[in-house]
Amino acid sequence: MIGAIGFTFPAVLAALALLPLIWWLLRLIPPRPQTELFPPLRILARLVKKEETPAKSPWWLTALRLGLTALVILALARPILNPQSELASGDGPLLILIDNDWSAAPDWDDRVRTAQALIAQAGDQGRPVALAPTVAGPAATVQLTDAGAAADMLGAIQPIAGRAERDATLARLLAATETADAPPVLAMIDTGLAEPDGEALNDRLAGAGLSGLLRFTATDRDLVAITAADNRTDGFALSLARTPAAAETASVALYDSRERLLGRGETTFEAGAAETIITFDIPFELRNDIATARIDDAPHAGAAFLLDENNRRRRVALLTGLAGDEAQPLLSPLFYISRALAPFADLIEPRTGDLSVDVPEMIDQGPAMIVMADIGVLPAAAADRIDEWLAAGGTLVRFAGPRLAASAQDDPYLPVTLRAGERALGGALSWSEPQAVAAFAAESPFAGLEAPRDVTVTRQILAQPDADLADRTWASLADGTPLVTGVRRGEGAIVLFHVTAEATWSNLPISGTFVDMLRRITDFARNTEPGQAPVTAAAESTAALPPLRILRADGTLAIPAAHVRPLDAEADARPGFENPAGLYGTPEGFVARNVLARDETLTAFAPAPPGLDVAEQSLVAEDEADLSGWLFLAAFVLLIADTLAVLWINGRLSFGTAPRRRAPASAAIALAAGLVVIFGAGTSRADDTRPGDDLILDALETTRIAYVLTGDRTVDETTRAGIDGLTRFLASRTAFEPGAPVGLDIEADELAFYPLIYFPMSAQGDMPSETAVARLDAYMQNGGTILFDTRDQLTGSFTDGATPETERLRDILGGLNVPPLEPVPPDHVLTKAFYILENFPGRYAGSPLWVEASALDDGRADRPVRSGDGVTPIMITGNDLAAAWALDDAGRPLHAIATADPLQRIYAFRSGVNIMMYMLTGNYKADQVHIPALLERLGQ
Repeated sequence: MIGAIGFTFPAVLAALALLPLIWWLLRLIPPRPQTELFPPLRILARLVKKEETPAKSPWWLTALRLGLTALVILALARPILNPQSELASGDGPLLILIDNDWSAAPDWDDRVRTAQALIAQAGDQGRPVALAPTVAGPAATVQLTDAGAAADMLGAIQPIAGRAERDATLARLLAATETADAPPVLAMIDTGLAEPDGEALNDRLAGAGLSGLLRFTATDRDLVAITAADNRTDGFALSLARTPAAAETASVALYDSRERLLGRGETTFEAGAAETIITFDIPFELRNDIATARIDDAPHAGAAFLLDENNRRRRVALLTGLAGDEAQPLLSPLFYISRALAPFADLIEPRTGDLSVDVPEMIDQGPAMIVMADIGVLPAAAADRIDEWLAAGGTLVRFAGPRLAASAQDDPYLPVTLRAGERALGGALSWSEPQAVAAFAAESPFAGLEAPRDVTVTRQILAQPDADLADRTWASLADGTPLVTGVRRGEGAIVLFHVTAEATWSNLPISGTFVDMLRRITDFARNTEPGQAPVTAAAESTAALPPLRILRADGTLAIPAAHVRPLDAEADARPGFENPAGLYGTPEGFVARNVLARDETLTAFAPAPPGLDVAEQSLVAEDEADLSGWLFLAAFVLLIADTLAVLWINGRLSFGTAPRRRAPASAAIALAAGLVVIFGAGTSRADDTRPGDDLILDALETTRIAYVLTGDRTVDETTRAGIDGLTRFLASRTAFEPGAPVGLDIEADELAFYPLIYFPMSAQGDMPSETAVARLDAYMQNGGTILFDTRDQLTGSFTDGATPETERLRDILGGLNVPPLEPVPPDHVLTKAFYILENFPGRYAGSPLWVEASALDDGRADRPVRSGDGVTPIMITGNDLAAAWALDDAGRPLHAIATADPLQRIYAFRSGVNIMMYMLTGNYKADQVHIPALLERLGQ
């Protein structure tokens, strides 16, 4: 080893000792003297002189030849850049456990390289390999395979925003080696972070019968993650955790649902501290708009924290019909309510005491909940505003009292019909003893709370028994009488506590359960903003929530993959393969699931199984690179230079006017130019082709499919592979043989050479400039077609702005002259251009394909296809066509289809064929001349 370079055959380097001998020989063998042709007189003059020959070769020629010899010796020694030593020795099977959880994303490439090196060495040794990721489905199976199959499996593994399950993964690996002849060797490529199953993992390792344990992990991992968010009264606070090697400062940004920046701040960890809190002092309205918090320059899921309604502070308005006594605050009707709500809600108190004035003023501030303590009759002005507020989604919470009991029969703002008067429990005139609170029913919004044992009720108001009373009862007493009732009203809800808000009728308000009950009600209440409807806690706790958006391991939101399952009440609290971190529910109501739990720390993982030594190594940071080819190339170049030098010294290389002298020079120049072309062509790529002046003829002779380079490397690579896969499919199924796909810089490259340009939307890519958009518009106006693909499976209008990709498309379309659009009708030429199709799926199948709306439709039933003038200049889909077309060099798909239909990929390729045939033939199949033949072929 010499630094980062190792030599496969180091013994060859001994030949470098011959360089002094070669130098001495070169000095003894000078080059041939130069011969010149002169007139006869000059030749005779030279004959008189004593013949002279050079005593030695020029120093620069000697140095050139010594350098050439040294390069050949070094090339024969086969130097390797970043050589990998033997990572795993032994004769038994090689087991590879690789962490692919949220923290593996920043150095995932290094982990893959390490696994590839292990698999390659096992293949050279003829050892079987078993590979298993630590974030996998419960039905995942592991088996011993050869190195080639293991390498293919490794290519399909991707990091997931979930938590590692190392013990369960090790159990699957060991089960695959039960019939092995020799003890296996385990290689753990872990993230260095501890998980709760660490103790169980050590016990399993100790009894696994391994012949060796290797651990590959990055040293000094620099990770900072968000563990909790609190929407406090004094601001929005985030709790951060870090690894010991992380920087002491962290910058955090807050974004709304449309990725607009709402705030940014920086925090500093105290020396040696693993946790810190950063607080943002921003207005209440902006705090409730926060959808995501992200740590800057931290590409992993732990640096992104998703928020839902549980993280939003509610406004709660407090009203009472009884004035409080400042000298006796404990008797105030709102004292216990305000103390219970203050930690997680912003309280609005009345200004004047006049309900006709205070209620409208409070509603104008958009409260999520209004609490009324013993208010019997509402003024007409206040009642009208309450009706509107309930219809918009407000939650009205009322507490009983003498005033409410006196006017209950005529009160429209109660969830149940009440009996007149009050019910007294206990005392000399009552047969009933004070009642305790019964256990909360499973369908109640209070389900999961423990019924307080020390709470009793001595007075309450009673509900009239009817058929709906049981469905509207949220909590009851031990004798079955309702304690809390509730009902939906419009988009809002009305809740009634059948006891007072202070401790005169019951000691419930001074219990901890009272705080929990109010918190539950507040959680499902929503600030009354347009378009927001409340979602009951019961629905959230019992119904399975479909995945809405899933967090990638790099911290960005994406469309859920096929393996993501709905989130139900019995799902593991730790995110995993089936329920990774993300948003679950619907746009109207969803639950956020993050990778780290509150108060969780990032502690180091140190496997220490009893009786088994752990050999620790670093991750493979770079791939091996064989330098011998480059050294041979350099030696060849020096050989060419040596040849040219000798020709020049001997007078055979001249640029005179005589043809005999010009020929060797011309040949040498042609040889050098040929070498440049040969070796330069080897470094070019198909997608790097740019149509300049020297390539115009080639571009005109060969039809190619072009795509837009977005600047997002992942999207661009998928698009290139997809267009290449479609090109191969077209060549195998049709007479059309397109050339290699071309990636376009739409701001600089010529667009007119291509009949179709595929434009994938990427929110992480660069937004096209006004110049680029103007060039796209000119391309469309002059007969070109652009296929926009949002890749988000849009099902409605693409102008709704549901995803960042759709937002990007809408911004681009704002600068284009877009014609009226419609989903492809059943009789459109596109449906019959080559294959007969009903829809145009890609990786997804839920999005329609939008094209220019046809202005000509005579309604003739005997016409097989709709006629139209020209070809649509624009197509829009969200089905991610390129991902479905993408193939590797062996013709295998690079991306899985998002549905269970095994034929969807075939139909995706057929959709691409129809689109290209439509681009090349236009409305050929709608031509009147061909209708008889078409009708005959269609069997009509």
